[in-house]
Amino acid sequence: MTDTLTPVEAAVAQASGGPKKLKRSIGVVGGTLLTLSCVTPASTLFVVVPDLFGSLGTATALTIAIGSLLCVAVAFCYSELGTLVPSAGGEYAMVSTLAGRLAGWLVFVLSLLVVMIVPPVIAMGTADYLAPLVHLDPSWTGASVMLLATLAGLLDLRANAWITGVFLVLEVIAAAIVAVLGFTHAERGAGSLVSMRVAGPDGGPDTVTALLVVSGLAIALFVTQGFSTAVYLSEELENPRRSVARTVLATLAISAVIILVPVAAITLGAPDLAALTGGDISTMVTAWSNSAVGTFVSLCVALAIINAGIVMVIQNSRVLFASARDKAWPTPVNSLFSRLGRFGSPWVSTLAVGVPGAALCFVNLDTLYGVTGVSVTGMYLLVAVAALLSRRGSHKHTPAWRMPLWPAAPLLLIVVLVYILSRQETTYLLWTGGITAAATLYWALYLRPRKQTRWLVSVPEDE
Repeated sequence: MTDTLTPVEAAVAQASGGPKKLKRSIGVVGGTLLTLSCVTPASTLFVVVPDLFGSLGTATALTIAIGSLLCVAVAFCYSELGTLVPSAGGEYAMVSTLAGRLAGWLVFVLSLLVVMIVPPVIAMGTADYLAPLVHLDPSWTGASVMLLATLAGLLDLRANAWITGVFLVLEVIAAAIVAVLGFTHAERGAGSLVSMRVAGPDGGPDTVTALLVVSGLAIALFVTQGFSTAVYLSEELENPRRSVARTVLATLAISAVIILVPVAAITLGAPDLAALTGGDISTMVTAWSNSAVGTFVSLCVALAIINAGIVMVIQNSRVLFASARDKAWPTPVNSLFSRLGRFGSPWVSTLAVGVPGAALCFVNLDTLYGVTGVSVTGMYLLVAVAALLSRRGSHKHTPAWRMPLWPAAPLLLIVVLVYILSRQETTYLLWTGGITAAATLYWALYLRPRKQTRWLVSVPEDE
């Protein structure tokens, strides 16, 4: 943490002397479409939320609402740091610049875990929503979606913004249909949203404790996590000092509404507590309407998942590209990961995140969820620490969007996130901790002894 980098101004000067830069080709609208697609509200609603219903029942909407409020403080941190340090490296560039090279490296490892695991988690849900037309194996279908997303990720970013924008419209329509059907077939009143009930093993109602809600917050934070994509795209956003904050905050607000409203509608409209806990949203939609509507919604969700895969591969490849440009690896690896293709995309990095993502579709889903929740929480924690340091020394007068309620917002966030981490399952903490320990060892044995030639985090110059 004390092994700090040069100030932003110096880093910019170093970056302008040679490191490759991505071209600025998208504005706030294009960036918001891409970022919203990475949040992928509909696929999150249909793939991730059912697991929350299974453990939290009627408390699911409340847990997601609390998670969304916490994400406001997270979004403030991302907005300020993303405009202060606009780099494709995202979290690691921000934290390295402000909190030190080791902290930045650990954030990079956590973000790499997240960006490698989340796409296959979402992709494996595709088979369930193609079931009205054809029955497919979830793992093989998820792997195919990952490979398709990888091919799309090799294209020009502007083209992908339009593709993902069309898919995003379809998934918003699907979420809206679910919301309307749920509210018009309500079986219980609004008070049920805070009734804290879940179906037990015997089918009878059990109480959802406050401890279960806190444990569920790690996944709830993951539900809207994609708003951070705006930071990864900051190097390709026009006028990033203004566009990053607008994109981050707008995406969080829109995605929270798109996810929370249908969740509330499902909670009110589920036939009984057992059906709600079962989390089979497609079956509920068909029961509320007819098979044709259920099939349409399912196909929209399948397209949303493909859309999410495309955007996540785009995001993930930028992280790997930036790490190679900043010399995180041995020279041959850096050379490969920093190569740009004819469309201006980092094609080797794209393949490097897409192909392993396809392989992860064959890993146990619960393990992927658990490690992702811990990694996201730990990553947010380090970003909040960096936000506390964003107004010291030379950074104090650097042009950037500045968050309200500083330093109270990041301080409160740190306390809450530490508590959430303490309530996670030991297995997932050990998996994530083991990977982080191995990364620290790599830092100590390879990166730190070569600090003049390795892990030289740069911030591209504004144009």
